[in-house]
Amino acid sequence: MSIYVDGFVLPLAKDKVEEYRRISQKAGEIWREHGALAYHECVGEDLEVEGMLSFRQLAGAKPDETVVFAWIVYPSRAERDRINAQVMADPRLSGMGPETCPFDSARMAYGGFQSLVAL
Repeated sequence: MSIYVDGFVLPLAKDKVEEYRRISQKAGEIWREHGALAYHECVGEDLEVEGMLSFRQLAGAKPDETVVFAWIVYPSRAERDRINAQVMADPRLSGMGPETCPFDSARMAYGGFQSLVAL
């Protein structure tokens, strides 16, 4: 099965984690309802590995921030495009934009990835 994944990494203020979790829970349910195969949002716990670029550095996280690493799985890129269009038009997400996010969306890294290995 060839899958397509949207992935993102973002810095998040530690005191905004619970607010972000509530928003992500709602968004994930909507993405799944519209056809995403899986929706994962993870908050950093063990981010400093000696000898490697840390996720904190990668995300430009400040001392009072942690890192969110997340991905959404789709059957294909075409399905990703269709599902994302439906999600963006879903009225349950109205009012959820860059100006209301609990993080600075300009500091979020995002991209679409074709599956290379899926076991």
